Amino acid sequence: MDVSASGFLAAALSAAPLAVSQRGGPLCHELARGVLELSPRGAHAATPAFVVSAGVHGNETAPVEILAAIVDDVLAGRLPLGVRLLAVLGHPDALQSGERYLDYDMNRLFCGRHASQADAREAARAAELEAVVGEFFDTARGPRLHYDLHTAIRGSVYERFAIVPYLGGERPARQRLATLAGAGIEAVLLHSAPAATFSYHTSHHHAAESYTLELGKARAFGQNDLARFAAIDAQLRRLVAGEDARECEIPPCFAAKYDLIKQSEAFRLHLAADVENFTRLAAGSVIAEDGETRYVAADGDERILFPNPGVKPGLRAGIVIGPVSA
Repeated sequence: MDVSASGFLAAALSAAPLAVSQRGGPLCHELARGVLELSPRGAHAATPAFVVSAGVHGNETAPVEILAAIVDDVLAGRLPLGVRLLAVLGHPDALQSGERYLDYDMNRLFCGRHASQADAREAARAAELEAVVGEFFDTARGPRLHYDLHTAIRGSVYERFAIVPYLGGERPARQRLATLAGAGIEAVLLHSAPAATFSYHTSHHHAAESYTLELGKARAFGQNDLARFAAIDAQLRRLVAGEDARECEIPPCFAAKYDLIKQSEAFRLHLAADVENFTRLAAGSVIAEDGETRYVAADGDERILFPNPGVKPGLRAGIVIGPVSA
């Protein structure tokens, strides 16, 4: 299948081999299903290396449509390419089924964690993505950037927010936060511990400037209002073209205080089923219980993020966060 004619997304979903014309355009290499490396002719080790991933969860389709359109535009010559670009459609099988995952949440299987869930179909894919990203960054001597694009299961007080992987106690540079704001990001979460996410993997193992970007509500293919994603689309296109990123006023910042871990099926979350991300938690209120363990809100400034009591035991059922200075 000629990806430049039929589309990057269609090729990934059909699992057909790509046949990309190399005449005069960027150098293209299919590294795995749904993984395409594009390089400008004359690229060298100091050329910025940019990974853009989407579809790590199969029900989060808007970022997939955005990334696929960018790749198609680069291949068609409608968008100049000024960086080495690795475009990753994370989980094509889950995208086909419209499910978040098939056996296990793939964004909990990076940093080698896939070895602990070897029977899950996501384990092999996580290992494959680790390998191709590692090869991509191994030759990079210039700036390294990774945007992992997502949409959230539920609504949010801040519709578009970024998660900065744990940086060993360091804070990201203010200019980086301003660049996120230029992409339409309305709030930033600074993670306070290592994680098995794709963005933490590239940050920790490959020294990339990595972010998980939550860009709105998860919807099925064809049901996304892409006009709501105009800011991130424009910023991605600037970065892909090698242009300076747009910067805006730094958004509110929060830090993760602790995770709500579902230890057993006795876990109960004492929040409304439709509670939004970043909802403020009243001081002294019981957030959740799990047997003899009780999670109680402390100071009235804490907020809830990613509440999901339906996860399997042993997984995170939510994060309690609090405000911090940038």
